[in-house]
Amino acid sequence: MQNQQNQDLIQTLLECAFTCENCATACLQEDDVKMMARCIALDRDCSDICLQAARLLQRNSDISQEFLQVCEKICRMCGNECGKHQHEHCQQCAEACRRCAEACSRVQLQPQSASQA
Repeated sequence: MQNQQNQDLIQTLLECAFTCENCATACLQEDDVKMMARCIALDRDCSDICLQAARLLQRNSDISQEFLQVCEKICRMCGNECGKHQHEHCQQCAEACRRCAEACSRVQLQPQSASQA
């Protein structure tokens, strides 16, 4: 069960990371790039953190749970910022970030195995 749960979360993390990268790239093509600066910065941070969280989960790292807390935080920050913009890519990113934040939160709430205690 834990392995399947990790695989599902890893997939969600990867989808979020790629959606954030897509959003950042699209933001750079907008007419007012300066207005999109915070969105781009958070997209890039969120993508990097989601990718690292996926790596840590894949290798069953001892710090993966702590890292998911950081991942949840950046996903919420990025989702909130992207949600302020009406661009399709920003709205898609906001939704992916919210899904990822919720998935990270659900995993953190579950009791850890005895080997991690």
